[in-house]
Amino acid sequence: MLSFATNPISFGLYQTGRNIDKQLFFIVALRSASQENKALKGQIGQLLSENARIRKELAEAQSQLTQQKYLDPANYNLLPARPVGLSRYLKIDRGSSSGVKVGTAVVYNDNFVGKIVQAGEKSANVQLLTDPDSKVAAFSQGLLGKAKGILLGQFGADILLDKILQEEKINEGDLVYSEGTETFLPRGLILGRVDKVLEQATQVFKQAKIVANFDIRDLELVYVIQE
Repeated sequence: MLSFATNPISFGLYQTGRNIDKQLFFIVALRSASQENKALKGQIGQLLSENARIRKELAEAQSQLTQQKYLDPANYNLLPARPVGLSRYLKIDRGSSSGVKVGTAVVYNDNFVGKIVQAGEKSANVQLLTDPDSKVAAFSQGLLGKAKGILLGQFGADILLDKILQEEKINEGDLVYSEGTETFLPRGLILGRVDKVLEQATQVFKQAKIVANFDIRDLELVYVIQE
């Protein structure tokens, strides 16, 4: 201490050295904390990713169990498929290598989703009920009665039940089902529900606007009915 008192320059250098040591320690500690923070963020990211994967697997397993309540696996061979794209057609991640064939039906629970119109090796395209080339024999069922017609896809997202006789009973909210006259489509699958009845007293037939019971964009899994 005496040498510092008699030599202020040495004391100043000593104090400067101590300050530098403190700054270096702070920098090293800061870097270490930053590295630990990055590591923790990485671990959190991995845990969130793992959690999302497990939740998705559980949702898919639940979907398959639910599907069995509607279409008995003893009567139908159902192939689960994931939707992977949507434009004019719904694209699924199963193709001919999984036994998918053109002309087979695709379902979700007890709802008809559409028909396979193109099948590649690893993917396939599903024609939806809204497609303008879609045509399905159908009937509506409600408290006041039943009506038969042809379900037609329209340009856009509309579906129309056409060729309904004026005397047949059809009302808003009635469910619409597949008639089953097509070879690929079982009878009784839900096609949608009546949104609006369109009729004119001078016409032989009336029509009804139909809406789906689900949003196609929300489906995690669909099922191809195989032979």
